[in-house]
Amino acid sequence: MLAGFHRISSWAYLPAVVILCREILVSGLREFLAELRVSMPVSRLAKWKTALQLLALPVLLVGDAGPPGLHTRQLGEACLWVAAALTLITGYDYFKAGFVHMNVKPHAKRDVPESSP
Repeated sequence: MLAGFHRISSWAYLPAVVILCREILVSGLREFLAELRVSMPVSRLAKWKTALQLLALPVLLVGDAGPPGLHTRQLGEACLWVAAALTLITGYDYFKAGFVHMNVKPHAKRDVPESSP
């Protein structure tokens, strides 16, 4: 939405795409690990990343309508860039932790012989 309404510069598309791709990949990793009954807790750094994203969004929505001396668009885009950097770091951490479990085969279903009456 921010890109469609030109609320962010074209340079801010990159951190937005990085954040979006990481969210999709980490969600997939979590689903995969859930099938193996492996939990992956949220890291403290990932919580900071989310906080920066949640700060950047309303600031970017306000955009140029914010107070004149605040430069809200630049502030929002700076938060987005920092969040994207944290996104790369936390995404790497999650995949490094999850990679250990990726080669593990799920438990094979046992063939239970049918009992005859």
